[in-house]
Amino acid sequence: MRALSPVAVLAIFLCFCASGSLSIENFRQAFPIIEPDPGHTKLRLSREGLEAIEKITTPIAAVAVIGPYRSGKSFLLNQLLSLSCDEGFGVGHMRDTKTKGIWVWGTPVELDINGVTTSVFYLDTEGFESVGKSNVYDDRIFALATVMSSVLIYNLPETIREADISRLSFAVELAEEFYGRVKGQDVAFEPAKLLWLIQRDFLQGKSVQEMVDEALRRVPNANEDKNIDQVNQIRDSLAVMGDNSTAFSLPQPHLQRTKLCDMNDGELEPMYVKKRDQLKEVVSSIIRPKIVQGKTLNGKEFVSFLKQILEALNKGEIPSTGSLVEVFNKGILERCLKLYNGHMAVLSFPTTEMSLIQTHENAKSASLVAFDEQHFGHHHAKRSANQLVEEIENVYKNFVLTNEYQSSKLCEALYTTCEEKMDQLQVLRLPSMAKFNAGFNQCNQSFEHDCVGPSKTKYEMRMSKMLGKAKSLFIKEYNQRLFNWLVAFSLVMVVVGRFVVKFILIEMGAWVLFIFLEVYTRMFWSSESLYYNPVWHAIVKTWETVVYSPVLDLDRWAIPLVVIAGILLLYWRCYGRRKHGSRWMLPMYANQKDERRSE
Repeated sequence: MRALSPVAVLAIFLCFCASGSLSIENFRQAFPIIEPDPGHTKLRLSREGLEAIEKITTPIAAVAVIGPYRSGKSFLLNQLLSLSCDEGFGVGHMRDTKTKGIWVWGTPVELDINGVTTSVFYLDTEGFESVGKSNVYDDRIFALATVMSSVLIYNLPETIREADISRLSFAVELAEEFYGRVKGQDVAFEPAKLLWLIQRDFLQGKSVQEMVDEALRRVPNANEDKNIDQVNQIRDSLAVMGDNSTAFSLPQPHLQRTKLCDMNDGELEPMYVKKRDQLKEVVSSIIRPKIVQGKTLNGKEFVSFLKQILEALNKGEIPSTGSLVEVFNKGILERCLKLYNGHMAVLSFPTTEMSLIQTHENAKSASLVAFDEQHFGHHHAKRSANQLVEEIENVYKNFVLTNEYQSSKLCEALYTTCEEKMDQLQVLRLPSMAKFNAGFNQCNQSFEHDCVGPSKTKYEMRMSKMLGKAKSLFIKEYNQRLFNWLVAFSLVMVVVGRFVVKFILIEMGAWVLFIFLEVYTRMFWSSESLYYNPVWHAIVKTWETVVYSPVLDLDRWAIPLVVIAGILLLYWRCYGRRKHGSRWMLPMYANQKDERRSE
């Protein structure tokens, strides 16, 4: 392989100018061929740089340099082309926004490769991991450079990180995927020669080639660790590169990195200059014409191929990735998860476990169907589907936890309300078994109807125990409280019948009740025996009828009714007797004045 003479290069250049169709007068400069769209997520062609490529009639080869932002890619290209920073690609802070995307040096280097004149273009790519850009954009740049180049120089500062291997793995697989879309899935992807270039190499001991070989070696995984398996999958995806890779290192050109553009070879580190010249020879030795489906490409064919790949890349929903775990279908996975969440959003928590499971199964099925319809990438479809199922199950676990929490919260509130209701019924002013039973049944029914979800069973047991204890306590105290109430009531009615209304039958009835209660308990030495007496049962039945009914709750209206009765009695005592006299159908106590008058 040998370089053509400057005369031959000049002759080719004059032929281009003779055509009269070129709008570019000076080709010794960098031109953009790929630019970002305004949204900085997709790529578009730049006609300015493609004009220089389209006029090439000889086979084309492209050397592309990729790597992180501000890692020295542009300076490296200028060194390979023997150009100063003022002549060649912009370096560092000297580059403005118009250089985004992929740039090409307008004058190709003509090489004789195995007797074939080949035009070699050098491509500068925008560095990844810079601020203000999405990973989607970086991935498209990386994948496009992988597809279009004959030699891919992976420029890395200092060492090889796992993230660097992951990014390269993604770019290779993405390039293979869209290459297959353009040329057919049964057409083998023809990767570029890969050159691992480690700049500013301070590492001692291992050579760069040993470092690369070790970094790409599969990790033993006897315990089938999931993380190690993912690391090995990344390395497996690079198998398409085969033996088409080599490694090289460059020491630091100079300690004053900001002044590199102002230095000539005499001012740079001698070891750097020596290694740089060796790098030029390595790059020249591995350059081959770009081959697609077994054919070399000239300028127009190369541009046409570039258009096809770029169209496929822009049409594809390329996910934002940084490792092989997220390679293909990440965007589709996210949309399917969003679809799953949309189906689950119809639920109102808490809900029954059966309803939650049924909705989950329906949402899961819909998401898997959507994934089957949208996924792409024949390498990772099964693994991505498994990942989707795993992520759906993780999201479902959160729904289960949410349902359990909301169910527990609701059932606890209902339980507390019923517990407070039972406490209130224990201290009724007028004890009523009918009112207690009504409140008891209301609590039980509201809890059964409103408490739903996984916590219902647990709270049903608590509710049953609480209601059982409350009912037992109420029954235990009910008879004693009612007995005390009746004793007090009988004494009050004795006073009322004798001194207030002076109604002898009221007083007599009150005395009968009082004597029955007190004498009966004294005779049998225990008030508990009273509770089995039929007379007591009749008294209880009468009390329950008077105290509580669906129409009148005497416990609630006792005080207002007593006040009204007192007002009526006062009115009768003061005005009623004067106006109407004392005409009673039942026996009354005689008045002393009436007795004197009769004498």
